[in-house]
Amino acid sequence: MKKWECTVCGYIHEGPEPPDECPVCGADKSQFIEVTEEEETAAPESPLPETEGKETTEDGGVRSGSEPAKKWECTVCGYIHEGPEPPDECPVCGADKSQFIEVVEAEEDKRPEPAQEADSPKAADDRGADRAAPLSGGFDFPKLYATATQKMTELHAHPISVHIPNGVLPVAVLFLLLASLFGARSLDTAAFCNLLIVLLAMPAVLFSGYNDWQRRYGGRLTQIFKVKIACGGVVSVTALVLVIWWLIQPSILLSAGSGKWVFIFIALVMLAAAITAGFYGGKLVFFYMSDKKKKG
Repeated sequence: MKKWECTVCGYIHEGPEPPDECPVCGADKSQFIEVTEEEETAAPESPLPETEGKETTEDGGVRSGSEPAKKWECTVCGYIHEGPEPPDECPVCGADKSQFIEVVEAEEDKRPEPAQEADSPKAADDRGADRAAPLSGGFDFPKLYATATQKMTELHAHPISVHIPNGVLPVAVLFLLLASLFGARSLDTAAFCNLLIVLLAMPAVLFSGYNDWQRRYGGRLTQIFKVKIACGGVVSVTALVLVIWWLIQPSILLSAGSGKWVFIFIALVMLAAAITAGFYGGKLVFFYMSDKKKKG
């Protein structure tokens, strides 16, 4: 079977042709190159005497040339690992080894791409739509909801919505610090307006994130999703607290009391939570597999 590597993110696809679009980074098929057997099985120039004539696995083990490599797929994010055992933890999404299944070579031709598996969002929607009974008057709310949320995933509603608070929140904190430092009413007002935008954007961020978590990753609560959910909650709660506090005490940043420093501390916690969520979101989406090539 031919293997194709995305030159943008390193994703490996198996099939007679490269996919029309990379399921990881969205690159089109022109960005894929064929991975030849020579490239996959190329031995190091100076093999150690004890490993000569044998193939070294990813985890440092040695197997004979006739022994096929085992492949393990993470059922949460689709990451492929090669070795005698699945890894203790998925390096992409943090799922433990129990979430890995062995990929049998004979079954690989039949396996759909991760986004098209039996438990994919679209398949789940189709099953749910078949069971759902329309409400009175012919209005089928469950089917409408399933279609709308599926489109949200297809059109990347979560990455789009999360860019609003992620872009505005650092500016809000910057204005907040400058207003406190210089006692400028204009900067104080600008900080409040930006913080209000963050608060208003968070419901869309949380809902679209929950939708993607359910559809793309089956709602599995691995460590990376626990962190992202916690960070989303911290940003939402701290933004709400700061806006309410500001409405009650509009001059909090211009005062000389200790409350100003508590206010600033809460804002910094909010910023740290947003940065952490962004880091893990980036890790989940833009994982690189260049050092995880399949060795055939």
